[in-house]
Amino acid sequence: MNLQASLQALQSVLDHAIAERDEVTAHLYLRLEDTRRIGSQMEQLQSYREQYRQRWTAQFRQSAAIEVVHSYQAFVTRLDHAIEQLRLQLEQAQTQAQQARELLVARETRVASVRKLIERRLTEQGRTLAAREQKHSDERAAIASWHAAPSMMAN
Repeated sequence: MNLQASLQALQSVLDHAIAERDEVTAHLYLRLEDTRRIGSQMEQLQSYREQYRQRWTAQFRQSAAIEVVHSYQAFVTRLDHAIEQLRLQLEQAQTQAQQARELLVARETRVASVRKLIERRLTEQGRTLAAREQKHSDERAAIASWHAAPSMMAN
């Protein structure tokens, strides 16, 4: 395979690697957005639970019917369960975001490696062309000196 065909093949590999990297980047941004959104929901629910507890704690100091206390406890239990579910979702989203970060690093490394290989091949091509040009230049100089030699002998 000649160097030009090799460079074209490497460019195709690079294009594919860049597309994969861009896809992983988009996936990472989605996972980060999930993490932010779930964290925000969890904070809001925790804040609501705390406000609810404070409000009802003040209410219970004045006395409350047992049905109201049971209703309060059931609602707080549901809030705690919802917060726990969000915490689990947040952990999962954070894990997925970390996995996406690691995959992105791998894809970035692949893109950089292919670019470096292309750069080396181009450098190699430049050296080959320079060596070929030097050889042709040397041949022209040798031919010119051969042609000049008979006229120098005549003097």
